[in-house]
Amino acid sequence: MQKTDSKIIVALDMANETEVLTLTEQLNPQQCRLKVGKALFVSCGTQIVKRLIKDGFDVFLDLKFHDIPNTVTNACLAAQALGAWMVNVHCLGGRRMLESVANAYANIQGDKPLLIAVTLLTSMQQQDLTDIGINTPLGEQAMLLAALAKDTGMDGVVCSGHEVTSIKQQLGSNFLCVTPGIRLPDNSHDDQRRIMTPQQAIRAGSDYLVIGRAITTANNPSMVCEKINVDINK
Repeated sequence: MQKTDSKIIVALDMANETEVLTLTEQLNPQQCRLKVGKALFVSCGTQIVKRLIKDGFDVFLDLKFHDIPNTVTNACLAAQALGAWMVNVHCLGGRRMLESVANAYANIQGDKPLLIAVTLLTSMQQQDLTDIGINTPLGEQAMLLAALAKDTGMDGVVCSGHEVTSIKQQLGSNFLCVTPGIRLPDNSHDDQRRIMTPQQAIRAGSDYLVIGRAITTANNPSMVCEKINVDINK
């Protein structure tokens, strides 16, 4: 299923098919992968995922499944049948949910998506945890959830770049870290809090970088992808 070695995942955080295809026509499947999130999926359904895969892109289906084990497992199996390259679930769904999905994927013969668990959203700060009754320090909580993901058979986690080094040290270099909250040095932080530049995240050990507006709003998105690829491979 994998079509490129690029570490860039372009976040298609829009809900208009024409807008999306206008952007992706400017991108090279050899230079990046694509992330389809909730807004785009709800607006355009499976057809947009099929179209992007047909156009040669690896697609990360970013729907952050979090439900009872059977429901999440069936959703992840549907994502596999759709041809997704990567799919994610929420660690906070708990051990039984995570194990159910991992066991179902273990029985698949042939290609299957990378199975990634979300630890804590990069928009969250310590107060956000306190508000929902979690008093563990943010970094420690992210590590606890990452360890749960590893123990239940996930391929890796979505996590802040600030947690990557610790995760790699404690859970092994082969445990994947997918890092959102990536901003170029001259970008605004928008609604993210725990951010890093592409070079910082790669040095920390990130395997994949989720990059949105820095690419999607650029005058020349392909050129930005090319520059980032060069910079992170120096």
